[in-house]
Amino acid sequence: MQASFDHIRQAFATARQPAQDQAQAGPARHRDIAAQLDLSEGELIAAHCGEFAAGESPLQARRLREEWSLLIESLEPLGELMALTRNESCVHEKVGVYAHASTQHGVALVLGGAIDLRVFYAQWAHGFAVAERLADGAIQRSLQFFDPAGQAVHKIFLRPGTEVAAFESLVGVFLAEDQQAGIELGAAWSDAAEKLDAEVDVAAFREAWASLRDTHEFFGMLKRFGVSRTQALRLADAGFVQPLAAASAQELLSRAAQEAVPLMCFVGNPGMIQIHSGPVKRVAVMGPWLNVLDPGFNLHLREDHIASAWLVRKPTSDGLVCSLELFDARQQLIAQFFGERKPGQAERCDWRELLESLTDTTPLEAAC
Repeated sequence: MQASFDHIRQAFATARQPAQDQAQAGPARHRDIAAQLDLSEGELIAAHCGEFAAGESPLQARRLREEWSLLIESLEPLGELMALTRNESCVHEKVGVYAHASTQHGVALVLGGAIDLRVFYAQWAHGFAVAERLADGAIQRSLQFFDPAGQAVHKIFLRPGTEVAAFESLVGVFLAEDQQAGIELGAAWSDAAEKLDAEVDVAAFREAWASLRDTHEFFGMLKRFGVSRTQALRLADAGFVQPLAAASAQELLSRAAQEAVPLMCFVGNPGMIQIHSGPVKRVAVMGPWLNVLDPGFNLHLREDHIASAWLVRKPTSDGLVCSLELFDARQQLIAQFFGERKPGQAERCDWRELLESLTDTTPLEAAC
């Protein structure tokens, strides 16, 4: 721990005060405050557990028991909530109900329509119920979950219509006995080391790619050949992958909004994948941020973090499924964009045509 808990709380309170200079953005974000204090965000929140002097900080955190799947499966009665999942370069916010949650072998699905999640509980280590008094006096309530290294995995925010009494009742059920400030950090998640290209049976790998029948088989294929995702794109048959300009993300979203082409946007981290399905309408660029600012769905993407962009084509039993995949300088996946579709449906022609228009070569198959 780089700073005492009382110092952390005092620094947080100062940083969260409204900016005196109206030209500046609002108060500093939790993530940025933690970085300034040389802490993980999980450590920042955990410093606010337990009892401390009134007025020392506007935030109060209560530690939750590590019963993650049961907790998520208990959220539906709360009604409308806001789900937030992010990685270093992208923030995905979606409003809806946590319905139809199920868990098998540590992996969960939440299929509530608007709230569409793939949850990997093995990466969840710390959870808190958080209440913060904002500058206008309102109390912002949330559930926040972190990985062993204290990095945020998923956050759930109450909406104006959420029943606070129901939220407090749920928190009471899952409250941990230990409410002391602080957490013990573990190792950060890391990708398995990839093989050298020369060690990969490229011919067999390309044959396996061409034999895919479901997009969900892709990750298993990567594990079977011991390759990373970006390595797979380098080694794949040129008919299935194509590098694109980093600016392709902005063009794709802008044209999808203009042409009313519904899409699927996947953003995740090792513990969570969050999905938006449907149209995008308001696309706005603000400094380095490429944003979607729609009712019920917000996306905030750091364009300056995009080190590579790829058009990726995967064979399935329903025909080719094509996506735009974005990676940062560390070859970590930032976001994926697909055309909106359900299993058993062929890919939309308007999506295929939009995506292929970002290239200047002939696609593997005709667009429609």
